[in-house]
Amino acid sequence: MTDIARAGFVREKPDTHTKALRINLDHRRYGTFAEIGAGQEVVRWFFRVGGAAGTVAKSMSAYDMTVSDAIYGPCERYVSRPRLESMLAHEQRLNVDRLMDKRGDTTAFFTFANTVSAKSFKGGNRDCHGWLGVRYQLYPRDQDSQIIIHIRLLDTENLLQQEALGVVGVNLLYGAFYHHHEPEVLVESLLDNLSTSRIEIDMIELSGIGFRMVDNRVMSLKLVQLGLSKAAMFDSSGKVLQPSEFFYKKNILLERGSFRPVTHVNLDMIRCAHEKFAAELPPEERDQIVTITELTMSNLQQTNTGSSYSDFLARADTLAACGMTTIISDYFEYYRMVGFLTQHSAKRVALVMGVPSLKDLFDSKYYQHLDGGILESFGRLFKFDLKIYVYPFFNREDGETINLDNFRVDHEVRNLFKYLMDRGVMVQLDNYKEEYLHIFSREVLQLIAKGIHTWEDMVPNAVAKLIKDRGLLGYNKGQDK
Repeated sequence: MTDIARAGFVREKPDTHTKALRINLDHRRYGTFAEIGAGQEVVRWFFRVGGAAGTVAKSMSAYDMTVSDAIYGPCERYVSRPRLESMLAHEQRLNVDRLMDKRGDTTAFFTFANTVSAKSFKGGNRDCHGWLGVRYQLYPRDQDSQIIIHIRLLDTENLLQQEALGVVGVNLLYGAFYHHHEPEVLVESLLDNLSTSRIEIDMIELSGIGFRMVDNRVMSLKLVQLGLSKAAMFDSSGKVLQPSEFFYKKNILLERGSFRPVTHVNLDMIRCAHEKFAAELPPEERDQIVTITELTMSNLQQTNTGSSYSDFLARADTLAACGMTTIISDYFEYYRMVGFLTQHSAKRVALVMGVPSLKDLFDSKYYQHLDGGILESFGRLFKFDLKIYVYPFFNREDGETINLDNFRVDHEVRNLFKYLMDRGVMVQLDNYKEEYLHIFSREVLQLIAKGIHTWEDMVPNAVAKLIKDRGLLGYNKGQDK
């Protein structure tokens, strides 16, 4: 919840016409609109409402790829972040070079750009998405600040997609100019006069002098909380990633967990599965595997934002300390997470999980909301060429190590389990380190809270250091024994 909401105020949501007109009447703002792919839908709003001469220095589109390359330089893909960034850099540089001497003391220059793939006259099943951004000065002669977003256009008609593009573009400019001091409000405002049934925003990045104190991971989690996106993705440096760009032409190996905290078991699971997965791929693809860890945050909608964000980010930080790329998603069911991954990659997807997670996977109670129950769930899960690698579990009660050979399921799903085993889509991991089987995350968390130092031997050194240095996951140095 934002400070505004906590104070009992309702944020004003001007319509798109009002937003565009306010920008046109703001004499500080002056700049360029460069739009490729779906028409000049954003700048059209500023011409439509009147007063655009005070705002628009130049409006242009370079639809022909040869012309686009001549202006912005060659690019592998035209609807991509590199193309957007080259547009923003080129046009903003021209604004400053051409206009600074004449009006630089009173004008804050901006460049708005987008490159979009919308439904076309030719039709087809093209992916309707786009990159939008604004590079701008908050004040005259200021250093640049920048906002970049990636959107998916969900309307089924071209005209509606163009309309949605125009609205979200105006929202982006308005938020950049008038909500920059409240980044969470800026994120909320991107949905003004739209709905999540029309548009998805699966990546946002704020940078530059005006956003030097912003944690972009929090902004991405805000997108998920608002329903604008289903997943937020960060690399080990904390950089926000856009899934389609990151997964392009990559095979994916994913481990889902709570990671409270990351233990030797978690990393051993990934190592074992990676070895098996790579062995099944053609030699030329074995270096094209990306390993992902995933946390689910479906409960964030009903919890206090501050504490939830800090908990998720603390776990993401411990994963980053191990060099991991992390997804924090709103997907509870495995089949929905796999659907998300296959949407962004045409290559193979594999999961690694422990025996306890496998037991949950075969529990019918989790699929009562589906008309086809557990069978529908597994049909969706294995719709594509999915492989599940299973890490063994040590049962302390009887001293038995449980694997796929002695794993027991309920009678009503026994034949389903046998069918999947016969198909070879579930693979037992036999290359694990036996000394790690006694480690359980919940016990490690309890030891941390009690200040019993033996927990440090159960997690990677980098994780132990981070937990101690920053007091994460309940660690209190004063309680050390």
